Parts: sequence; structure tokens; C-alpha cells
Amino acid sequence: MNSLAINAMALADGHLPVLPLGADKRPLGNCRDCADLACGGRPNMKTPGPCVCPWPCHGWAAATTNPHVLASRQWGMAWRRARAIGYHPGGALVTVVDLDNPDAVAWARTTLPPTKTVATTRGEHWIYRGAMRSANKVRPGVDIKSLMSYARWLGPGTGPIAALPPAVLALVEREESTPARAAVDSSTPPRWDRSVATGCRHTPTFVQTGLERGLDNIRAHPEQGAGTAAYGAARFLATRHTACPGPCGLDRIAEELITAAIAVGVPAPYARRCVTNGMNAALGAVA
Repeated sequence: MNSLAINAMALADGHLPVLPLGADKRPLGNCRDCADLACGGRPNMKTPGPCVCPWPCHGWAAATTNPHVLASRQWGMAWRRARAIGYHPGGALVTVVDLDNPDAVAWARTTLPPTKTVATTRGEHWIYRGAMRSANKVRPGVDIKSLMSYARWLGPGTGPIAALPPAVLALVEREESTPARAAVDSSTPPRWDRSVATGCRHTPTFVQTGLERGLDNIRAHPEQGAGTAAYGAARFLATRHTACPGPCGLDRIAEELITAAIAVGVPAPYARRCVTNGMNAALGAVA
């Protein structure tokens, strides 16, 4: 195991989903079976699909904290080809404000609240606690990297991490905010109960209490941030079941979270992506 793989294992042990990057600082290309999304893609990609490829295909969606995957033969070969470590910020519930030049850094210092800072080749990464939608070129020299994106690991950075501020959210057209929506699908998904969780080691009261707290948190964000709240609730709830033999009815829990997010204005595809991403991040899914 080379030094990159060893460092990646240490980062993953700290709950940072990692992936190998090539000399061009980009994820390694898909394998032959996954080329052109012939496999259908991974479930948390924009194109849902059944990919269970053992190689680190599909860019950011391959990022994982699973030590067995990271130490596998296929990933071992990938680490030998890699030249850097990447990570999925959204999977770690953080957002990276990528400042690509001195002018962008100067703008951030006069506009954004201080937070953990990592020096880059040409500028800085400002890292905030909380996930959001990613977008490139939100202003000159500034990219937002969080959900459905990757960033290069350049060290732990300096300074305490701050909560994701409204000023950063405002840089991106808020996909999760639709205050002028005309109508919302009011269909109610089947509720979670013990009949769909025969392998769950928790009591129904424990599960329902956690679920209601997650739903309440989503409903508390009618203007913005409901997508991020859905991601956080899904990740938290799925984490509670990692030691269960299963099934635990997580698909039923996911549908309730998605429905709650849609009810406060999150577009259905985005709501489903947020919840799927959160579940996968907690379960260490790489598919």
C-alpha cells in the first residue's frame, strides 16, 4: 500500500469520503464496463443505476469511507496510478468555497465570515460546515464544491470551521427553494413500521422519534436549506442502523424524508438525490 492509499485510509477513518485523482487532478476514468455509463451509473449519480463496480468509477460518486473498498485489489491498483487524493465535500457535510486567484481571495476576506482555510496552488479553499448544491463560476474565480462534486485534499487547513453562511448559499441559485411553487404533490408515502423492519435491532419508538425529528428539521426550512436538512436527516438516521442485521425499512424512511422535502418546495429529483446521498454516505455505499 503506497503513501497515498495510507493517507486516504486515515482520512476515511475520520469520516471523509475519499477517491484517487490522477496527475491532471481529476478522478480516474471509468473502467471498460462503466464507460459511457454503460453500467447505468451509481444510484447517487444524476443518472440512477445499478453499478456495483469494484473499481473507483464515476468520479465523486465513487468516494467512500469503507476501509474494505479502499484496501481492495482494484483500489490498490488505482492508488498506484493516482497522484493525489480527492474527497466528496457533501458526503462529509461540508462546503468548499474554491477561490482560484488572489482577487477571489481578497473578495472572500471582505465578504464571507472567516472559517477553516486551506492554501492551494493559486488561491485558497474556504471550508464551511454544512452541505449545499455545487456550482462553478458563481462569480469570477469562485466555485462551490459540496454535494455531487469533489475537491482535492491539500491538508487539514488552519483556523476553526464555521457554519455555512447565507452569503455562500446566496452565491448559488437555490435549487431547493421554490417559494412561488404552484402546487405540491400531496400524496403520502406508506409510514415506517415494524413490518418492514424485521431485522432492525431498535424499538419502534426509537426509530419513530428519530424520524420525526428529521422530518421536523426539514419542515423548519420552508425558504431555503431543506435539501441540506434532508441530506443530514437521511445520513443521521441511516447511521443508526449500520450495526443492524437488516432489513430496517430504510427505503420507507427515505420516502418519508423525500416527501417532507418536496412539501416545502424542494424539486422532487433534487430531494431524492439529497436523501439518497445521505443514506449512502452513512452506509459507506460505493454503488
